Amino acid sequence: MSTHLSGGKVNISLLHDSARNQFLTIIEKISGPKAIVWDDPLTGPIGVLAKVRFLEERDVKRNFHLKAGNLPSIENIPNVIFITRPIVKHMDIIADNIKRKEKEKRSNTGHIDYHLIFVSRKSLLCEQRLQEKGVLGNFKFIEEFTCNLFPFDNDLVSMEMDLAYREYHLEKDPTCLYEVAQAIITLQNFYGVIPRVSGKGPCVQQVWELVKKLSLEPKDKKNFNHNKTSQISQLIIIDRNIDVLTPLATQLTYEGLIDEIFGIHSTTAQFPASKFSQNEDDSNADIVSDKKPIILNSGDELFVDLRDKIFTAVGPHLSKRAKLISAQFDTQNYHEKSVTDMKKLVQQLPHMMNTKKLLAIHTTIAEMIKNITDSPEFLDALHAEQEIFLGVDTDKTLPYIENAIAHKKPLIKVLKMICMQSFTSSGLKQKVLDYYKREIIQTYGFHHILSLTNLEQAGLLKSCQNNSTRQYTLLRKMMNLTVENSNELAPADINFVHSIYAPLSIRLVQRLRRAPQIIPQDLLALLSGPVLEESQPLPQSHRTSNASTTENTQVVLVFFVGGCTFAEISALRFLSQQEENSDEYIVATTKLINGDSFIKSLMEPL
Repeated sequence: MSTHLSGGKVNISLLHDSARNQFLTIIEKISGPKAIVWDDPLTGPIGVLAKVRFLEERDVKRNFHLKAGNLPSIENIPNVIFITRPIVKHMDIIADNIKRKEKEKRSNTGHIDYHLIFVSRKSLLCEQRLQEKGVLGNFKFIEEFTCNLFPFDNDLVSMEMDLAYREYHLEKDPTCLYEVAQAIITLQNFYGVIPRVSGKGPCVQQVWELVKKLSLEPKDKKNFNHNKTSQISQLIIIDRNIDVLTPLATQLTYEGLIDEIFGIHSTTAQFPASKFSQNEDDSNADIVSDKKPIILNSGDELFVDLRDKIFTAVGPHLSKRAKLISAQFDTQNYHEKSVTDMKKLVQQLPHMMNTKKLLAIHTTIAEMIKNITDSPEFLDALHAEQEIFLGVDTDKTLPYIENAIAHKKPLIKVLKMICMQSFTSSGLKQKVLDYYKREIIQTYGFHHILSLTNLEQAGLLKSCQNNSTRQYTLLRKMMNLTVENSNELAPADINFVHSIYAPLSIRLVQRLRRAPQIIPQDLLALLSGPVLEESQPLPQSHRTSNASTTENTQVVLVFFVGGCTFAEISALRFLSQQEENSDEYIVATTKLINGDSFIKSLMEPL
């Protein structure tokens, strides 16, 4: 089931198998037919661990989304399981669900046992709220599913915490840092003590202090690394706050554009079903509400080849692969082949048929993307972004933003551009900021003043002070953030993921990978928060694993607190593939984000 997770030097499938076994063990504690009521954001991540078939085999009859009001009809199902994050407002919904169900019970309904599973920890506040609502006694048992990392690929794990950046940098709630520290402990339990720890940003020191405290607690023997090996050479913690520009930029890799246009959630993207031809390989079960879900991970060999390429290189690559598969299916010389050759051909047929099917799928996806990337609207927005990267007139109101507001383009798109301009100009002039605010309120409504205030408090939108340092201008020169006139089809640097802009976060990773003392102090001073550089002594019983020394390759774990983009992951994969580089990068993040989801997480829900 998780073979694609074991393709790297660190076996991520260990995390997957452990989490799945724990979840299924909890479900199996409840005997008899079951209905599960899901906290919506958890269906995807837990679905990666335990497919519907696994749940059906354990007598799960129905699945519902957690929402206010009456529970759907659950006749002849004596067990209702609520699976949720420990969020107080969810307890109000659950209490309402139970009270309504208890009121409508008739003699033919039968007895119902209620169960509650918290992900990834129990919450005393939540249990107190259930008690206040008078339903705590209705639960037969309350468990916790202590999974803080969901494995998405052989080099990628995510905590799937949608609001980590908002909670810490806007609401000043440090709870998410405890969760991050627990995740790091989990990784060390599986893969050994990490000898070197580096980082930069407001939260990294606090995270590491929590890790040191938690590491003193007794370890879970089931998940502890019994091989006594250190498979990861270095941990680099990046606070998203030091680089809010990169998630706002349009991703131009194949995977990045799929995420920008269609959205990728828990390795699955939903595409218009009408665009895909229906044949014997397709099933109606794959199409829900006119959408076709497609899983995008290392289990798809063609996707592995395509995902990190800039989109302009995808078409030629697909054409080349199509010609190769066409040649393999060429039947004109079959009668000349020996019996041995024919036997080999028959053995290869399933793989060839699967490759042909994948080619059809990715060609269709590429065509849909191309229709959008060739549109004047997309090209105008991309041109405006690139001028912002280059610092062209960023001290003035930008005509593109004015025009977008005048035509009432989606507000999130407008806010992305304004926040990018704010970052690259180290704050907007007060009159420019006031002008943008006034235009947004008049065009989109006064209620959006709350979202504008949130963006200011979170540091994405700010006014510049007189004689203030132009931080981005200095960073751009010192860290080579913009690279013009590069060959996109054969890139030599990481800037290809955004055409001309090299992600600041990844440039920082490149520097933190080296000895810390050679990083210029004036450069570090331009970025917020302290620098973390510590070493952890290895227990005497530990030894360095072959996984981190074979062929001089070292495994580096980059942990993004506040989210990371697919473009950043592509940039790290690009660095791993360079001949002069002996590092293999693994990415952990609180959430996979893009510009839209990042801005949306900070807006005030109305």
